[in-house]
Amino acid sequence: MPFFAVTYAYTPDLSARDAVRPAHREYLASLPELVLSGPTDDDGAFLVFEAADAAAVEALLDADPFAVDGRVIGGRKVVGWNPVLGRLSSSL
Repeated sequence: MPFFAVTYAYTPDLSARDAVRPAHREYLASLPELVLSGPTDDDGAFLVFEAADAAAVEALLDADPFAVDGRVIGGRKVVGWNPVLGRLSSSL
């Protein structure tokens, strides 16, 4: 199955982010398609999914409580990703 890299750019609304974060993390933890995720140091997040196609990833992201709330995510990008090298590549 293909991999997809996702970037989130957060809005400046820290109170909304803090309020919704527990539901967001619980939701992501429930997704078997999620390979890894975490915040970045540029006020966003990076997520990697293994899914049939980008549309499947987009559907998962649309249901993320951060997206549903509407105040947390200012931008989102989903791109196909082909991991080739690195210490985790042999486990893919």
